Amino acid sequence: MDDGSTDGTYDRVRREFPQVQIHRSEASLGYIVQRNRAALLAETPVLFSIDDDAVLSSPTVVEQTLREFDHPRVGAVAIPFVNVNQSPAVNQRAPDAKGIYAAYAYIGTAHAVRRDVFRALGGYRELLIHQSEEEDYCIRLLDAGYITRCGLADPIHHFESPRRSWTRMDYFGARNKVMYAWNNAPWPYFPMHLAVTTFMTSIFARQPARCLTRVRGVLAAYARCVTGRGDRRPVRPSVYRLSRELKRRGAVPLAEIESRLPGAAN
Repeated sequence: MDDGSTDGTYDRVRREFPQVQIHRSEASLGYIVQRNRAALLAETPVLFSIDDDAVLSSPTVVEQTLREFDHPRVGAVAIPFVNVNQSPAVNQRAPDAKGIYAAYAYIGTAHAVRRDVFRALGGYRELLIHQSEEEDYCIRLLDAGYITRCGLADPIHHFESPRRSWTRMDYFGARNKVMYAWNNAPWPYFPMHLAVTTFMTSIFARQPARCLTRVRGVLAAYARCVTGRGDRRPVRPSVYRLSRELKRRGAVPLAEIESRLPGAAN
């Protein structure tokens, strides 16, 4: 998915990798939109996604991860990864191989999802534009009766790009945290979640300039919500409580929570 590149990427891929399907947008639509479009074009039952600054550490990562969709409750797998430029620590890895562990969410740089479930849930919320789409998707996934599973594959190596727009990240990071509360938090938890999120995201950055950017993001979220341009479809209160528990506890055995999941996963 070529998101309006202007550096010759599209022509080079077509020339050097003729076996690859590449679809180009003349104008940049953002990676959330492009991931949704890719899901519509793909035909495989599982979709893998890594960032442009990440690589597979071995040729068996995909094979290992595919095996982890062996339970009908698994809708996504959080693939282990290492932020190579920061620490040797392996993130998103299951505590052991003896059971299935549920996670709160996955990180976009290393994950796989069931295509049928992803499409049935409408993919990522495109109004988010940039950031936080994983957290938003995972609570909707949980509300549909599926978990995000902690993986055991060889870790993906993530070389965090030094070229990051902190202004963009601060703005959308704050904006989308508020949007998450608006879109997903049910009564009676919604007011407190929204209030705490508003406060915490506004003061998160210590530098005055970055703090101002985050406040702008919060205000933009409120403007969208109060004018009816949000997408408020709150999850069940029981699912909300379970999601908060997963966030607090980290990896939790599926056997402990399966009876609390809605419906029967297909």
